[in-house]
Amino acid sequence: MADLSINFAGIKAPNPFWLASAPPTNSGYQIMKAFEAGWGGAVWKTLGVPVVNVSSRYGSTDYRGSRMVGFNNIELISDRPLADNLKEIEEVKKYFPDHAVIASLMVESKAEWHQIIKDCENAGADGLELNFGCPHGMCERGMGSAVGQEPEVLKTIVEWVMEVATVPVITKLSPNISHITDPGLASVQGGTDAISLVNTFKSIVGINLDNYAPYPDVGGAGSNGGYCGPAVKPIALNMVRELASHLQIKGTPISGIGGIETWRDVVEYLLLGASSVQVCTSVMHYGFGIVREIEAGVLQFMDDKGYDTIYDFVGKALPNVKEWKDLNLNHKVVATIDEEKCIGCELCYIACEDGAHQAIGLSGDPGNRTPYIIDDNCVGCNLCSLVCPVQDCITMDRRDDGKAEITWAERMANNDVPTTFNDSRAGGLGHYVPEPSLALKKNQK
Repeated sequence: MADLSINFAGIKAPNPFWLASAPPTNSGYQIMKAFEAGWGGAVWKTLGVPVVNVSSRYGSTDYRGSRMVGFNNIELISDRPLADNLKEIEEVKKYFPDHAVIASLMVESKAEWHQIIKDCENAGADGLELNFGCPHGMCERGMGSAVGQEPEVLKTIVEWVMEVATVPVITKLSPNISHITDPGLASVQGGTDAISLVNTFKSIVGINLDNYAPYPDVGGAGSNGGYCGPAVKPIALNMVRELASHLQIKGTPISGIGGIETWRDVVEYLLLGASSVQVCTSVMHYGFGIVREIEAGVLQFMDDKGYDTIYDFVGKALPNVKEWKDLNLNHKVVATIDEEKCIGCELCYIACEDGAHQAIGLSGDPGNRTPYIIDDNCVGCNLCSLVCPVQDCITMDRRDDGKAEITWAERMANNDVPTTFNDSRAGGLGHYVPEPSLALKKNQK
């Protein structure tokens, strides 16, 4: 069987499945319960000068019957005394010496950083995570994302930390920035041992239509919060990829965070360069037990592919992530509908007719509700297969011979690209488009 154990920047753990710094890691009780369930590590809920929280604290985006597709919180760092947290860190390490316990930290002055680092190391923390990501409450006090959005400030604080830290240091980045590589590079220049991302996205998930307050409602008012959950995973994956591909950052261990719920999510993060992952929202939704499915799925994937450790496939997808200009313009696919699987819902027809390229037709026979593809109109956009509710009913079949490849970059080099508004080299020249008047019902037959 494959070996899931990891050494993340010097932090050893039985597996790469860690809990992110959040409500599920608020106490030693929760973390020991998580370790018993199978989690390999946990980043303690951020420690600093204790705060006072509000009620309520959470909101969510629900979509078509699915609860908490996106999750919003306005909860701050730990509101428990530092001494209590340190005592519990020490106790957790006594029971689980081989599991990773990382202390998440957020303070202001150099002296405070130095002191809290020593306190956490004395308590037995295996590593430190610097929280430069929180987008609400703490940023108003000059911490959290206020630091994450200022690369030079971030670099300075990392340097402060590295002056005294004797255990590995992870810098947690804010995604609320134009270029994630800017703070990523600053953290590396400051001497960080590893990077984690993403923290939550600044957000408002909705408005109460009775009192017009943002959710979560705190006495008829609200505030922007931090957005996470499955909805943010695509953005987080790309940010992880950006760091893992950066010439001056790649090689620095990355802990991937954002929308992880299944084993497949974990594998995707690893394929894009992460070598550990951190989970929060799905645990808040389904509990610590989800790690069993995650572990079983990752192990099955590794056995199926013949991988002995996660390091056999970490970053394996990175070479396939290219800039648009380097994609093959001659690659051509056309949709095909499996008539036996089609249920006649006509969603593909509606989507293509109104939102794409009018490449799907209807027979006109009331007894035949199966749409058909108009091959000459199909540009292979893939929309029909995405809206189809039946798995593999619509497939995208390759039509080019695979022999001739040409990219936009190559055409640019050959001066073979459109340069005027009516250039004959335009990609859509000659493509079928219905006459505008045919959109009028009176002209439709």
